[in-house]
Amino acid sequence: MLTATVLAGLSAMTCSQAARADDYTDLLDILRAKGSLTKGEYGTLLTKHLHHSHPSLDRDDDGPARSARGARGTSESGTGTRYAADMRHARTHDASPDVTPVFVDARDAANNAAASARSAHDSMLAAQQAVHDPGLVHVAKYVPGKGLTFQAGEIAINLSGFVNGFYTYNSPSTGQTVAGGVSTGAGGNKFDASAVRNGLLPAGLITKITTTQEGIDLAAVFGMYPGIDNATNGAFNANTGGSPVGLGTAGLDFRQIYITAGNKKWGTFKVGRDIALFGSDAILFDATLLSVGSTGSNAAPGNTSLGRIGVGYVYADWIPQISYASPVWHGLQGSVGIFQPLDEFNFAGDGSSATSTYHSSPMVQGKFSYDFTAGDLKGRIWAGFLAQHQQRLTSSILAQSTGRGATVEAGEIGTKLSYKGFEGVAYYYRGSGLGTTGLFFDGIAADGRKRDSEGFYVQGAYSVTKRLRLVGSYGVSNLYQGPMELDPDLVKRNESEVGALFYKITDWLQLVGEYAHTESSAHNGNKAKDNSASGGAVLFF
Repeated sequence: MLTATVLAGLSAMTCSQAARADDYTDLLDILRAKGSLTKGEYGTLLTKHLHHSHPSLDRDDDGPARSARGARGTSESGTGTRYAADMRHARTHDASPDVTPVFVDARDAANNAAASARSAHDSMLAAQQAVHDPGLVHVAKYVPGKGLTFQAGEIAINLSGFVNGFYTYNSPSTGQTVAGGVSTGAGGNKFDASAVRNGLLPAGLITKITTTQEGIDLAAVFGMYPGIDNATNGAFNANTGGSPVGLGTAGLDFRQIYITAGNKKWGTFKVGRDIALFGSDAILFDATLLSVGSTGSNAAPGNTSLGRIGVGYVYADWIPQISYASPVWHGLQGSVGIFQPLDEFNFAGDGSSATSTYHSSPMVQGKFSYDFTAGDLKGRIWAGFLAQHQQRLTSSILAQSTGRGATVEAGEIGTKLSYKGFEGVAYYYRGSGLGTTGLFFDGIAADGRKRDSEGFYVQGAYSVTKRLRLVGSYGVSNLYQGPMELDPDLVKRNESEVGALFYKITDWLQLVGEYAHTESSAHNGNKAKDNSASGGAVLFF
């Protein structure tokens, strides 16, 4: 009696579960028909329901579960038939044909995606660590004209440089004595000369090492500037006139050795040897920097030609210094420094000028610049100054024991403007005791009194195409006699006209053709003139 009761209860439970299963399926059908469920939602819910309602029948008709049902006999045949019908019903209504629940597949896909993301993240971290690994060196993307940069951890090593060579034919048309003149005819020379030589620039190889430590940008720079012609010893070292004799060797001008420390917020300090402030923009914007200009000595060329040095500006020079450059504020920047004082030099010779080799105080230089852009117009305006006290002046008529001294003062102003393919430069300087051509060359008369000097140059350029550029310039440097001075052979005026074309072959290489006329005149009316034609190539990397 008890056994019969239990069997009846189990049968009722089974029927109740089947009914609930049928009701649930019907409910899903109704919701699907009303549009409350999407196809994907309907299939997912139905498959999940069937899976939980018949856990022993969750295999395909050909799977192990079906075999088990066959082994257990027909007591489950009704349930199995209903399950199979429901599965077919689910398939008919776009449910997944795989009885594995869709949410399980989604979960597995999500887990796989998360694993892939973790793997990609780990790879990225490994790559970043490799980039900053001090033991790994890689090359930064090359930018034309910016050199090659090798990155070793936090340290960057930049190598840049240039090489040039020109054939120059120089012909003095007038040759009279002009003491301190820059024309090749200034010494009375009237002989033509051919040379294969450097232009205003020698060759150059510059190494710059930079890093940032504790918020301070640090750099060390080494600049080597060799010439291609034989060198000879002289007052100007590698820049002295050359020696075209067999078995000679080229000269090396080690112009740059300095460090910098600072940042964009506080400015930058420089300690070492580099180009000075006064006159630096004048020479860097001079088109003859990439050509020859006034040749200087062409029969025996040294490391460089003169370009426009002494015929428009006084050479800035490369001078030991401790200087400071402020941060750039709306295009405005100021620089100031103390520099190794330079000797007063008698460039004209024959006792024309006083000399000095004693210096108890440094040279001081400063410069202000303003860079701006207004539409297609870009420009720079700058102004600079220089001051140095020359002590214990001596000359053919002035004894050192007299203790005569003089304070040299000079100022400059200039601008560079560019508009589309046009570019113009205008520059002017004036000094008292400054001299001409080089700093403190013939700046003080033999009696110890300062000579005034001034000069200017104007330059225009036009880019005909992206490759072809035409340039023309004119410049003058004047040296006036001191009070009550009478030195008839002393140079009064150096001037030159230059026309050049530059043709860019590649990002590195350009060809140059140039004509230059240089003229020097003395206070007594003596004149010296020369003409030169040059052609060559310049390579920058």
